[in-house]
Amino acid sequence: MNYTMKNLRHLVFVSHLILALMVSRAAGKEAEHSSAEVTIANGVLAGVAEADGMRSFKGIPYAQPPVDGLRWREPQPVRDWTGVRRADQFGPRPMQPTLWSDMIFRSSTMSEDCLYLNVWTATTEPGARLPVLVFFHGGGMIAGDGSEPRYDGASMARKGIVMVTINYRLGIFGFLAHPELTKESAHHASGNYGFLDQNAALRWVQRNIAAFGGDPRRVTIGGQSAGATSVCAQMASPLSRDLFVGAIGQSGSALGSGNASLSEGEQAGVAFAASVGADSLTALRHLSPDVLLKASTAYQFSRRMLVDGYFFTEPASEIFFTGRQADVPLLAGWTSAEVGLGQVLGQNQPTVTNYQNAVRQLYGANADAVLRLYPAGELGAVAPAATDLASDRFAGYRTWKWIDLHSKSGGSPVFRYLFDQPLPEEKSSTELKVGNEARVRALGSPHSSDIPYALGNLGLVPAYAWTDADRATSETLQQYFVNFVRNGNPNSASLPHWPWIQASIPQVMVIREKALAEPEKNSKRYLLLDSF
Repeated sequence: MNYTMKNLRHLVFVSHLILALMVSRAAGKEAEHSSAEVTIANGVLAGVAEADGMRSFKGIPYAQPPVDGLRWREPQPVRDWTGVRRADQFGPRPMQPTLWSDMIFRSSTMSEDCLYLNVWTATTEPGARLPVLVFFHGGGMIAGDGSEPRYDGASMARKGIVMVTINYRLGIFGFLAHPELTKESAHHASGNYGFLDQNAALRWVQRNIAAFGGDPRRVTIGGQSAGATSVCAQMASPLSRDLFVGAIGQSGSALGSGNASLSEGEQAGVAFAASVGADSLTALRHLSPDVLLKASTAYQFSRRMLVDGYFFTEPASEIFFTGRQADVPLLAGWTSAEVGLGQVLGQNQPTVTNYQNAVRQLYGANADAVLRLYPAGELGAVAPAATDLASDRFAGYRTWKWIDLHSKSGGSPVFRYLFDQPLPEEKSSTELKVGNEARVRALGSPHSSDIPYALGNLGLVPAYAWTDADRATSETLQQYFVNFVRNGNPNSASLPHWPWIQASIPQVMVIREKALAEPEKNSKRYLLLDSF
């Protein structure tokens, strides 16, 4: 296992090095393009006017660098600058460990100074009033970056959407609570700095997006995995409810993963401080970011939603249950094989006995009920059943819970999808991958595989030999997203009709080469998991 991880990290390092060289060459080519200037609240920005007419602005600060005395404080307003500020390179990515091989970055450095965003647009005419999509990256709240090629906004901009990606603080830098932090806060809260960063970015969009041709009254927020959790969290927070008019969530939510009280978060922060020999907040702030990152790998500060009394005034589930979330149209779903059967079976072989034993170990007295809804009475049924259960435990249930509560307590339409387009053959074993593991691919579409399809970025993910079927699927899913950002409804005359969730006739849009709305068939599974 250590040998495998060592090789993986070496592969990621080499791939990042190659990508950095590509970025450097691309930067040289960008110099041949004309610049594009816009004036925002803090000064003048010079982005890049691409050959096809698109304009990109990268590495725009939306808050002051959260360093030194601003470490573990809510984001502070950007200071104005004089002259023209270049916006042609991605800003530094947040502090994070190297974890997943499908994450590649076009940012050249990693830094605690990471609060930057990127904008792609077809026009910078303030009167254009184009719809806007603000997209939060995934990565479990501990990794990721708005520069990843699969999140690139040029393809969406070509379809008339102003696309924004952002960075936000991760891990210990974004989610540490501590009694001294709570005491110094004007809001008597601590621990949700990453979510507050996202809120600050949304407020920046409200103030400035018109300069990029966008309409601040037509902002949709979207995200995948931790990004979907972030979308759900922003819908629940009273700080953000009025900053957007639509929401897109891919494989995740802030529901179903548990909550922590502020005092519990503070206790975890005190325990971490003791582990690094820091007897005060001042001592913690004097530690280097590298020391903090290395020391915090065993702590999962963002695993549960921290009810801090400021960003989360109460658990998100209570907010959605009582209908006090942002009442906006929601488009959400997940992939058909989010994670592999190993998430249930561990290292054991997929036999009927091993599967039944694993379920009994996970669910105890409830195991028989689980086995009835995830049945595997013969050897050939074990892998699909274990994959379904693992996927629902990982993302399916949480996303379903979000969809279910919002469709019941809100008044806006909700649209649900299942992404089931199989990944094509890999071009090279040395390329970075979209999904998690090879055996998941044989059973369905893995976690994260829907991102480049939805945002029109297959061409920027070189690991796979994309086919006409993949391109057709991408065109369909991307157009659904575009329609939703424009109108709060994914439908148009050229696409298969996507019905919104209704209690009497629940339908799920299955996304593959031939997209088709199908009746919901697994609701008993989610209701069972919900009962636990």
